[in-house]
Amino acid sequence: MQEFFMDYGLWLLVGLLVIIALVFLLSGRRKAEQPIEPAVSAEAAPPPAPVPFVDPIIAAPVAAASVVAEPVVVEPVAPAEPVVEPVVEAPEPAPAAPAPAPVEPAPAPVAVVPAVAVVADGEDDLLRLKGVGPKLKALLIDLGITRYAQIAAWNDADIATIDAKLGSFKGRPVRDQWVDQAKYLAAGDIAGFEAKYGKV
Repeated sequence: MQEFFMDYGLWLLVGLLVIIALVFLLSGRRKAEQPIEPAVSAEAAPPPAPVPFVDPIIAAPVAAASVVAEPVVVEPVAPAEPVVEPVVEAPEPAPAAPAPAPVEPAPAPVAVVPAVAVVADGEDDLLRLKGVGPKLKALLIDLGITRYAQIAAWNDADIATIDAKLGSFKGRPVRDQWVDQAKYLAAGDIAGFEAKYGKV
C-alpha cells in the first residue's frame, strides 16, 4: 500500500499542481479582459445628461409629417452650340507642266549623192585610195562617185548615206579615212599623202 502511494502519489501531486496553474492562468486572463476604469478625480466633469428614450415606431410618423418637401426648380439649359471645326483647305496642286509637244520623227534621210563634176579630162583613179579595190571602185562609179574632190567634200550625213549603199563594204569610208585621203589627192599633195598613208 505504501508503494502504491509512492508510485501514484507523485503523479497525483504533479496533476494537482497542473490544475492549480490552470486555475491561476484562467483567472488572470479574465482580469485582463475586464476594462480598466480610469481613476475618477475630484475635479472631473459631470457626466452627460441622459438622453430621453424615443420609441422609433412612434417617432417615425411625427418626423415624416414635419418634413415638407420643397419643389426643385430646374433651370432650362441652353442648347450647346455646335462646334464647327475650321475647314482646312488642301493646298491647290501646282499647275502641271504643259505636256511637251509630240516629237515628230525626223524625216528619213534622202539619199544624197554628191553631184558629179563633169570634167573634160575624165575620172580620177579611185584605186589610189587605200582600201578601195576594183569591186569597190566599180560600186562607187555606179553611185556616181568618180572624183577625189567629191569624196573630200563629204560630211557625216554624206558618209552615212553612201555607207548604207556599200553592202558588204559597209564601214570602209570611216575605217580607211577616205575623206582625209581624198583631200591630199584632190590637192595634188602626193608627198603628204605618202607620208601619212604610204606609197601611192
